[in-house]
Amino acid sequence: MLALQTHTPRFGFCSAIQVYRHPPRTVLKPQPRSGEKLFAPISLAEVVYLVEKNRLPATAFDDLIAALRNPNHVLEEAPFTSDVVSAMRQVPRDAVPDMPDRIVAATAVYFGVPVISRDGKIRASSVQTIW
Repeated sequence: MLALQTHTPRFGFCSAIQVYRHPPRTVLKPQPRSGEKLFAPISLAEVVYLVEKNRLPATAFDDLIAALRNPNHVLEEAPFTSDVVSAMRQVPRDAVPDMPDRIVAATAVYFGVPVISRDGKIRASSVQTIW
């Protein structure tokens, strides 16, 4: 399993959680389908923001929503639950002060996966990263 903080799929830049086969950490934890790319819900808001700033194509949000709603597509929306919020406590605010980045990092922490990120603050934090 891997978590991608900044990724360039056909939608452009967006925060994503990339999940591959991995044994579940707990029986109760929701598990994505094998090979899924999970988007943290905050990433959807980020796509709207980037479209509004003309940094992504105007169709990026609609394309992403269509992919998330397609049961045959590899994208799936990550759960944003109280468990993910609790995992935020393992991502120190002084290390990762940007709330969207912290939520993505906490989602990765919750699923027990490293974050693939070029963000210097995430990489310098205690969150396991690759890049």
